Amino acid sequence: MKPPIPVLSDYGLSPNHGFLPDVLPLTRLPDPYYNKWEAIAANLQSLILSKRLRGVVDRLPVLSTIGLEHDAEWRRAYMLLTFFAHGYIWGGDTPRDRVPPSISVPLLGICAHLEIPPVSTYAASVLWNFKPLFVDEEIDDLDNLATLLTFTGSLDESWFYLVSVAIEARGGPIIPLMLAAVAAARQGDSATVTRCLHAFAERLDDLGELLRRMGESCDPGFFYRRIRTFLAGSKNMADAGLPLGVMYDDGTEKSEYVQYSGPSNAQSSLIQFFDVILGVEHRPTGEKADPSSESEREGRSLIPRHNFIRDMRRYMPGPHARFLNDVGAVANIREFVKARAASDPPLSIAYDACLAMLRAFRDIHIAIVTRYIIVPSRENRARSRSRSPEVVRARQNLATASQNEKHKKVKGTGGTALIPFLKQARDETGEPSVEAWAKKFMSRQTKVSGQGDFFLGKEDKADALDEPVIEHGLAGTWTIEGEYGGICNY
Repeated sequence: MKPPIPVLSDYGLSPNHGFLPDVLPLTRLPDPYYNKWEAIAANLQSLILSKRLRGVVDRLPVLSTIGLEHDAEWRRAYMLLTFFAHGYIWGGDTPRDRVPPSISVPLLGICAHLEIPPVSTYAASVLWNFKPLFVDEEIDDLDNLATLLTFTGSLDESWFYLVSVAIEARGGPIIPLMLAAVAAARQGDSATVTRCLHAFAERLDDLGELLRRMGESCDPGFFYRRIRTFLAGSKNMADAGLPLGVMYDDGTEKSEYVQYSGPSNAQSSLIQFFDVILGVEHRPTGEKADPSSESEREGRSLIPRHNFIRDMRRYMPGPHARFLNDVGAVANIREFVKARAASDPPLSIAYDACLAMLRAFRDIHIAIVTRYIIVPSRENRARSRSRSPEVVRARQNLATASQNEKHKKVKGTGGTALIPFLKQARDETGEPSVEAWAKKFMSRQTKVSGQGDFFLGKEDKADALDEPVIEHGLAGTWTIEGEYGGICNY
């Protein structure tokens, strides 16, 4: 018997907004008991700027979660406390590796309720951190959105989160659309599947246009030096000042150090849904496709060890991760298309068009990463050579880590090569294509990703450095060399 097609309401998902909450995020916890949390949130940027957040948090009493009732209240509490925790850890000249009980105790309880780790995630910074400017207008309009909380109080940081909010909202209707396609495929209804794939491809094009707007109001230099510092996790952050990770002190004297990745777009359940529903499989970085396994793709359930994208599901809210697992059990679009490749060319073309648009979306993402991380990291290293060692040592965090890093290859758990990972994820998107021309088109190689485009502009060869650039990222350590390594290079 075939497993039932998932019902969105069983996972708390919205047919209109997807993984965004159907009820708008709260702008304040209604119970006055939590006024102290809300007071910190209202002054978070000033407390971080004046370096007084740690003192305020240390004096904060341990509040119970008993006053949290509805899901929206639990989500806001999680969002507040993860912002406080990251501000506490990274909001000084050197990071703190212990989060005090005033944050840890309620946060651990909230995370157990929401089935999510006690660290800032895509859910905290994006899914549960927005409000519409005008409630009678749609939330998929980027110009109708505002954030609820930021570390810096800057437009750049808000815009960085809100682009993803708009993408989630605009892409939400794709979920019921493609579940309907799965149902149609079970009935052998090729016409309905084709129509659904056409609509999917068109909506993917819309999402790409939203992603291209990142450069409108988020400055790459400010993002690199200021915003991403606070978004860093505790995994592989020894050079940023957290050799053991972070301890969430629950007051029992039994707390241990833990290491978590920081927020990443790989934690977007929507983007992972696209891969699952289309049958796109991702391998550990550097691992090549095995042509002999192509015939075994149908029904294949083995997940490669150390698969970074799969691992990011641990950072999603529990119901969202379960939804992806259950969708994977019923996804049948690729097999349906492949079985009718010879007799139904319009179906194959529609399916390949979806893969092409998803691949193009990932191309845009590579261009953004190049502009916002790769280029600033090279500039950062060049500037650090002209500064005195005393100045460099004055602060220790994610932004300064790469300045002090010796030129060496990164090895061990969590070693990541950012651009090779993104390029491989993009190339894997085209692998399931059915038509021969589509396979050829999507297997093409571009010489330089992100150069001379809307985001990066003209290539400036004068800025190129001969040395490899080692970059510490939100979810690990990135080494910006294409010859070795990878997000899952163990």
